Amino acid sequence: MSETFIRKEPILKIRIPFQKRNIVLDKKTIFEEKHMNPIIAAASVIAAGLAVGLAAIGPGMGQGTAAGYAVEGIARQPEAEGKIRGALLLSFAFMESLTIYGLVVALALLFANPFAG
Repeated sequence: MSETFIRKEPILKIRIPFQKRNIVLDKKTIFEEKHMNPIIAAASVIAAGLAVGLAAIGPGMGQGTAAGYAVEGIARQPEAEGKIRGALLLSFAFMESLTIYGLVVALALLFANPFAG
């Protein structure tokens, strides 16, 4: 009785232009797990953590130094506060982009691992 509910034909057929074959998705290909070497998986997780950690150290120190000098400059010349603040925020954006690059590398190592094989 349970066999009446089993679908025999593929779930989805996709025809991709410029490709000579059809991609057929059925239960086997949808639920098939990718097997990765455990050493590569562990190294990828460690590398992702190091990428985020090391990418945050430099910009963090730079932002602290820049903020300290900005506060010192505003204390010396309060009338230049607007210019100093604008330059500070722009430099923060450039420094933070380096941290985001580290995050992108970490996400690539975790989810789109080029070493998975």
